[in-house]
Amino acid sequence: MRVLLKATLDTEKGNEAIRSGKLPELMKETLDQLKPEAAYFGTLGGKRTALLVLDMQDSSQLPPIGEPFLMQLNAEVEVCPIMNREDLETGLSQLR
Repeated sequence: MRVLLKATLDTEKGNEAIRSGKLPELMKETLDQLKPEAAYFGTLGGKRTALLVLDMQDSSQLPPIGEPFLMQLNAEVEVCPIMNREDLETGLSQLR
């Protein structure tokens, strides 16, 4: 199932990771591990935010998906199912 992970980084932890030079390393390790279909980074609500589109095969993948952000960056993590255009068309066709 395709999911969207939104990780909102704690400002102080993010600042520490940038000052120490660890943020690029942490993000690379996490992205290498998760292998997202897409990854976007920006500021939402005034906080550093990562948006990752992932293919999650089983709910048991939730801990390894979210924990790097929670443990290393004290981030708020949200995961929700999402669809691409084809998924939406397939789902809507089942409503007939």
